[in-house]
Amino acid sequence: MTAKRPTADQIAAAARTLGLSLGDRDVEEFTAMIGDAVDAYYAPFDRLPDYLPQPKYPRTPGYRPDAAEDPLHAWYVKTRIKGARRGKLRGRSVVLKDNIALAGVPMMNGASTLEGYVPDVDATVATRVLDAGGEIVGKGHCEYFCYSGGSHTNATGPTHNPRKAGYSAGGSSSGCAALVGAGEVAMAIGSDQGGSIREPAAFCGIYGMKPTYGLVPYTGAFPIEMTLDHLGPLTATTADNALLLEVLAGPDGLDPRQIGARAQPYTKALGQGVEGLRIGVVTEGFGHPHSEADVDLAVRAAAARFARLGAVVEDVSIPMHRLGMAIWAVIAIEGTFEQMMRGNALGTNWRGLYVTSMLDAHLRWRQQADSLSEILKLGILAGQHMRTAYGGHYYAKAQNLSRKLRDAYDAALARCDLLLMPTTPIKAPPLPPAGASRAQQMAPGFDPITSTAPIDCTGHPAMNVPCAMRDGLPVGLMLIGRHHDEMTIYRAADAFERATDWTQL
Repeated sequence: MTAKRPTADQIAAAARTLGLSLGDRDVEEFTAMIGDAVDAYYAPFDRLPDYLPQPKYPRTPGYRPDAAEDPLHAWYVKTRIKGARRGKLRGRSVVLKDNIALAGVPMMNGASTLEGYVPDVDATVATRVLDAGGEIVGKGHCEYFCYSGGSHTNATGPTHNPRKAGYSAGGSSSGCAALVGAGEVAMAIGSDQGGSIREPAAFCGIYGMKPTYGLVPYTGAFPIEMTLDHLGPLTATTADNALLLEVLAGPDGLDPRQIGARAQPYTKALGQGVEGLRIGVVTEGFGHPHSEADVDLAVRAAAARFARLGAVVEDVSIPMHRLGMAIWAVIAIEGTFEQMMRGNALGTNWRGLYVTSMLDAHLRWRQQADSLSEILKLGILAGQHMRTAYGGHYYAKAQNLSRKLRDAYDAALARCDLLLMPTTPIKAPPLPPAGASRAQQMAPGFDPITSTAPIDCTGHPAMNVPCAMRDGLPVGLMLIGRHHDEMTIYRAADAFERATDWTQL
């Protein structure tokens, strides 16, 4: 990309967009002055490097498997990148969600507008996996720009639930959850802005941790909204989840989200049991208008099992939890529009590593907007309207309210070590049929995240723990801990896993 002097028509168009009334002479003068600035300040940048971290390990671009090799439609690319000869992940295979950059390997982020993009940098989490001896075996499909809780918005087609074909795998980390749930890989790294790790983990019957906000560096991953962005592990066991988080956690010096990030030896939480732990069952996490009764009953039964294992289990009330989805929706709609779409993913006003090739590739959405997913069209139309009509007033208020929401959970966590509720109020629904109405396409994107989304606003760590099977589909409970207390979550999840075979419950 080369910075060029603007034309008078371009400056006139910019003036109209900004509401400026400029005459021809004004346009002429401004065009000349801005052109001089481009020549002086912008054009020299094209001759300077971006100073991006260089990939350490050899790799090939991989290949896209066909339907016979990928019956769940969960893989975007298969490859094999071997890491260090020793380390905590030696001998472990890891798949990355396809919004995480891997140099030299295609990245689509579920979107037709980004297809063909090949990053020139490894995300920090990819480097950490390889440095720890892990092997990255490919990229898992995700939803269109990760903007859905369903698994049907990827531009190449839907991802199927590994437990029941024709049903949703959840989103937006759909491919990662399906691959771990099917046993094709041991570990995956997903992202979570409204539940996109925990909700597909619940639908696919695996363990998914959204860590404390900022604990895992987001550097090199395609962002949605900086105050909501999280990366975290999806695994088949609690032990693997704790091990992978040990590798991923801690500051990298490049991500401004990482204020106060503190990594811990999470695997030391394993095997400790739950004797004496205080677990609060959040009453507002049950009985939503679209809740399924068997989900609520299964999670209540799981809470009773914690009591039999020695935990002190009691109901707690957090009335503001029911407002959390509304707070999240305002932040997600307006914030996503400003950063991911109008700001071409990386936005402005933050210090950190900018992957300029990602920004350049994402520019294409403006010429291909009609190909965006329906749920994303809804989001950007709403974001454009609210920003134009109200100038960010409601976004600002939602961010203020998110602090009160955090305080509400913190007050409950002052009395309890953990909070417990259903991860999703429903089991995995059927994938929308061909020719589904717009409303039918939207519902699977929002219905499952009623309780997961608020926790993205507050930044608490939260994990899905599989706890039952109903009608051939998994049910998950969500454990929520104090900030930077993933250890207690792992302690409880591990105790439940050791004591029960959730597939038989």
